[in-house]
Amino acid sequence: MKARGKTGRPTPRPRIAMFQLNAIYKAIFHAVLALGLAWAAVAHAQTGGLEGLTFIKKLKLARAGDVEAQVSVAIDYEQGLNQARKDPVQAARWFREAALAGNLDAQYRLSKLITKGAPGLASDATTAVKLLQDAANRGHPQAQNEMGIRLQKGDGVTLDVAAAAEMFKKAADQDYVQAEVNLGLLHVRGVGVKQDFELAFSLFSKASQSGDPWAMNNLGSMYEMGWGTALDRAKARSLYEQAAAKGNALAAENLKRLAGTTASIAPQP
Repeated sequence: MKARGKTGRPTPRPRIAMFQLNAIYKAIFHAVLALGLAWAAVAHAQTGGLEGLTFIKKLKLARAGDVEAQVSVAIDYEQGLNQARKDPVQAARWFREAALAGNLDAQYRLSKLITKGAPGLASDATTAVKLLQDAANRGHPQAQNEMGIRLQKGDGVTLDVAAAAEMFKKAADQDYVQAEVNLGLLHVRGVGVKQDFELAFSLFSKASQSGDPWAMNNLGSMYEMGWGTALDRAKARSLYEQAAAKGNALAAENLKRLAGTTASIAPQP
């Protein structure tokens, strides 16, 4: 959802949002494949049970083999939360431990971490993609969405927009909002999938119910243009306003442009 799509002239149109590791960690991909665990059952990190615990207590649990605590400790190290020092090496260590125990969220987060690297932690794009692909194949929606983005851009993988659409759909089928938006965008453009405004409208509508500002902006654009639904500039304006209120700059631009367009076609006294 990073790219910006500009439409033609002379009629102004809304803008819809388009859009490395130390050697010790290289073995993780092969290790996780060898586990043969029911990964789908542990696809998401559940850290709610640790709420209220200090970092030291969580670290003790992590050392005792508590997978939930390992993920939570890793996140604390990665982001410098809960009085933990920011330490990407320790973050990678604990994500790795949780991933080896079968936690897909830890595997996904480790992939993200080693993609960019950090001081003391070399980047490893090849291993990162393998971990991400494996997590996606095992049903992790965030990994599926991220893999879709990579396939759409050709980022570390062969560019394949049709395969990207398949990944987005798998995540969207699990109600992952970002994937719903990304899949909707492909159907608006007709790239990798058939152009289908009605399906795109449905996807944006569903995603906007979560309050996602990009979904609201894109849904507003559909109403403004009458794509997949009846043209309704009042609804478009309302959606742009809601998205802009959430800090979406593109929605603010669309709102400003829509106001100018409406004024230019208003009947003269």
